[in-house]
Amino acid sequence: MSPRRQHQRAARTGTPYPEALAAFDERVRLITPDQWDSPTPCSDWSVRDLVNHLTGEQLWVPELLMGATIGEVGGRFDGDVLGADPVAAWTDAAEAARQAWAVPGAADLTVHLSFGDVSGQYYLDQLTTDLAIHTWDLAEGTGRRTRLPAVLVDFALGQISGYGDLSGSGLFDPPLPVPEDADPQTRLLGLTGRRDGG
Repeated sequence: MSPRRQHQRAARTGTPYPEALAAFDERVRLITPDQWDSPTPCSDWSVRDLVNHLTGEQLWVPELLMGATIGEVGGRFDGDVLGADPVAAWTDAAEAARQAWAVPGAADLTVHLSFGDVSGQYYLDQLTTDLAIHTWDLAEGTGRRTRLPAVLVDFALGQISGYGDLSGSGLFDPPLPVPEDADPQTRLLGLTGRRDGG
């Protein structure tokens, strides 16, 4: 799909998923060979662990959009999905997911997640938000381009702002206080227990 078509797709759904994939992809390609074991703001994850997590999430997309349940997919995407060529593994998974979402009506499908059935749009929004936040984590872990595209920050902030304290989910640290005049990225990171250093 051309960049123009990608932006048209994002405009139709209101979800900047193509931009989120592109932002994460850009930072994956900046990882140097000695950085795969580097720590990230996700305390239990190295750079490789983080890329593995996002790659695994994209691998699920075609399966779930075709109507598979969590049980039917089973443990196929558990553990290390990166293999010997992490960049290629990420690229292939991201492209397959992008193509799956590009199918007309994908956002209107019912998706069977672990906690229940949701709309494709809900699933797409969650994937995009996760990509946006973890793009910053990856950039922070590798010291590269930690300022996120405004469209991703605004979207993720809109998604997360209404949730309150997300630390109870076990997925985020407790929110951190930020100045009243903090910019959107600082506010987004603060809500997810992250401190914007730049």
